[in-house]
Amino acid sequence: MGRRLAPITLDNLGALPARCRSCVFWELDPVRGEAAVREGRAAAEKESWISAVLLEWGSCGRIVYVDDIPVGFALYAPAAYVPRSLAFPTSPVAPDAVQLMTGWLLPAYRGQGLGRVLVQTVAKDLLRRDFRAVEAFGDARWRDAACLLPADHLLAVGFKTVRPHRHYPRLRLELRATLSWKEDMEQALDRLLGAVKKDPVPRPL
Repeated sequence: MGRRLAPITLDNLGALPARCRSCVFWELDPVRGEAAVREGRAAAEKESWISAVLLEWGSCGRIVYVDDIPVGFALYAPAAYVPRSLAFPTSPVAPDAVQLMTGWLLPAYRGQGLGRVLVQTVAKDLLRRDFRAVEAFGDARWRDAACLLPADHLLAVGFKTVRPHRHYPRLRLELRATLSWKEDMEQALDRLLGAVKKDPVPRPL
């Protein structure tokens, strides 16, 4: 099974699920977002937002492909580019963090570690850009695919609650912590390979 991750661009935006390509929940404030949906401009607004963030800030998302099939994505940006973030009772996002806005995986590919891989890839990108953390507004009552990520999933991949709320807690992942994930996995792999691939002992003639 071949797996690869690619930055989201205008060229591959069509790889996102149709409902996500025209969703502007995070990208516009509530009033402008509702107007864009009502007037049929949501998809164009989404494309315009992606274009502006790419030009002004840089990469703002990742798509994960399995055997060249897009099976999931993650979208992120500084809170200044995410007007909806100010509408949450646990806002604002800390100034040293980037907001993980949303993400999604095809149901058939969940439970295989791809969610963690997406988060690690986002973390690696942000570390190179000198950010300290990534934060997200979780949904503590998540039941189905939506614009918010389930709080339980965020906790499972290493986030910690920094501002509790019965419905919309704000969670934070210190990016340096992701380095230890990589180191731990590499050390475990080294131990495994060391146990399996020991140098052969010469046999007496």
